[in-house]
Amino acid sequence: MGAQWKAKPKEAAANARGKLFGKLVKEIMIAARNGADPDMNPKLRLAVQQAKKASMPKDTLERAIKKGAGLSGEIIQYERTLYEGFAPHQVPLIVECRTDNVNRTVAEIRVLFRKGQLGTSGSVAWDFEHLGMIEATPNSAEADAELAAIEAGAQDFEASEDGDSLFYTEATDLDAVCRALPEYGFTVNSAKLGYRAKNPVTLSGSALEEVEAFLEALDNHDDVQNVYVGLSV
Repeated sequence: MGAQWKAKPKEAAANARGKLFGKLVKEIMIAARNGADPDMNPKLRLAVQQAKKASMPKDTLERAIKKGAGLSGEIIQYERTLYEGFAPHQVPLIVECRTDNVNRTVAEIRVLFRKGQLGTSGSVAWDFEHLGMIEATPNSAEADAELAAIEAGAQDFEASEDGDSLFYTEATDLDAVCRALPEYGFTVNSAKLGYRAKNPVTLSGSALEEVEAFLEALDNHDDVQNVYVGLSV
């Protein structure tokens, strides 16, 4: 698989809702730069969908849109930054951040990479595919993920343990596939552009535990939005 790393369920459940909302607010603000109307702004529409799925309060959502679109009088600029490198045991990864202070973030990311190896731009990106990722839930037992992937225009899909499906698309097809999936019995939970490893590494035992601890520390950083890792799980 080698797509996006996520905390284990019990750990994820313990994460503060405020942290999740903070990440979603950044996504909304960045997307809203291209317009405050979700119907006319595909990236904003997807970000709003994720926020609603997470039960973000309406006033928080609307405030984030206004800030991002420059309609609130406040000027807060978040930049997207990518860091490439290796976790322990030479596991490749890409860390995606949203920050209002690049210098602060890069300094803190360097500290987190002390147990791994922070690389230069392009050092591991060649070993990842840049594509659309859509998490969706089947509306019934009859919903067929393979058929939905073919008909909606997805490139590939994976079934998860909780019954949901992860659909992969060409980067340019993300919005179109999101709109098509409901016709084939799937409700879209989240959608974004991300990275999938071409040659994921397989680990076990203490080596796997060491890598998971490293990834968790990265994921807990306030500026880190996503961690994409070349690790088979």
